[in-house]
Amino acid sequence: MTRIVVFLLALLAAFPAPAAETPAAGTLATQTQATERLATETLNEGQVLRGAFVQERFLKGFQAPLKSGGHFTLAPGRGLIWRTETPFAVTTVMSPAGLVQEVKGNETMRLPAARLPFMSKLYTMLGGALTGDWKALEDMFAVERGGDRDAWTLHLTPRRTNDPTMPIRAIDVRGGRFVEEVEIVKPDGDRDRLTFRDQRLNAEAPTADEAALLASAARP
Repeated sequence: MTRIVVFLLALLAAFPAPAAETPAAGTLATQTQATERLATETLNEGQVLRGAFVQERFLKGFQAPLKSGGHFTLAPGRGLIWRTETPFAVTTVMSPAGLVQEVKGNETMRLPAARLPFMSKLYTMLGGALTGDWKALEDMFAVERGGDRDAWTLHLTPRRTNDPTMPIRAIDVRGGRFVEEVEIVKPDGDRDRLTFRDQRLNAEAPTADEAALLASAARP
């Protein structure tokens, strides 16, 4: 389940980033205006974002992080394909209907959205962010912004710390045109770092293979 949570949080990194201006300290009105200026570049239906990722898991009792890597494809309104290639090949696909995992073309897990309340919340939040509605993000997290439109940061903390479906203590995000790095801190102190590179945004349909994976995840 921990890996599923990390995968869901990786959604936070797989979309064009907010080019946020740092709000002046002080008024709530200034912070609200800054929120409304977020998402200067967004994903729309008919576009596809692809890229590579490296995930490092820092766990208590381990001197070095556990590393994995691969590629992702994000199609707005349809879902996210997360292909882990090293050290083991695993394909995970998330859609509004739920989550499916495959190993060597064989389905090994299928979880409907109803069984993962946190997934449903996160998908709704990110759906708003992808269309430029960053206020949806602030429904779940308190957001602190820093930097400028070329090199910005976000620090997210859950608004409801007693929510058992929110297994996060904090999320730190940095980027420029796209999100470049996400660090997720869990309540027990373990953390995951996701680094993204070679991101490409194209106005094109998913490939036949990608479309088949997304269709599979869309089944109830």
